[in-house]
Amino acid sequence: MMMHPGPSGKPAGAPAPAVPAAAPSAADVRAAARAPHAGLQRLERGVVRTNQALIVALMASMAVLVFANVVSRYVFNHSILWVEELTQIQMIWVTYLGAGLALREGRHVSVDTLQDLLPPPLQRLLRTLIAIALATFMLVLLVLGVQIAQFTWAQETPMMGLPTGLPYLAIPVGAAGVLLHLLLFWRRFVERRFEQAEDLAPDEEAA
Repeated sequence: MMMHPGPSGKPAGAPAPAVPAAAPSAADVRAAARAPHAGLQRLERGVVRTNQALIVALMASMAVLVFANVVSRYVFNHSILWVEELTQIQMIWVTYLGAGLALREGRHVSVDTLQDLLPPPLQRLLRTLIAIALATFMLVLLVLGVQIAQFTWAQETPMMGLPTGLPYLAIPVGAAGVLLHLLLFWRRFVERRFEQAEDLAPDEEAA
């Protein structure tokens, strides 16, 4: 079977030559490299914002309840009996939920005299060992906290009849929060680059 040449001089029906794909530009390469990091930053901001919102909600409700109880006691000569019990549970949760945020800002008590005397490479090594020890402790606390919460869950508090394990549940939840915060800013923790509240401000998110 003979193939007649087409208008371009090539045989009719011959496959078109493959066009080589354009090489990615430097901007595309940089954007692809930044994509996972940007996603991790959004996750980190979401964790921080959620943690902050929970603490604000708990502390705001505590303030309202305590104020209402004081007014009721001194104005109407009647105390709201369950307020003290509930606010005590809320305070426990605020303490454990705030531990992760305090870690990010370097607010936990520490003795850094030794590491300040070390050269920078040994400082990073020591901080890495501290981070590993802290993560291990949080894992142990998470497991043991779940066990004690399960053990006490069947009992009830005297005023509200809430599970006694509810305040103990703050232990594993708080430990998981500290561990999550530590993993998200591990490198900054090792380099002692702690954050301030304005570091994740909304105007910087948009930028």
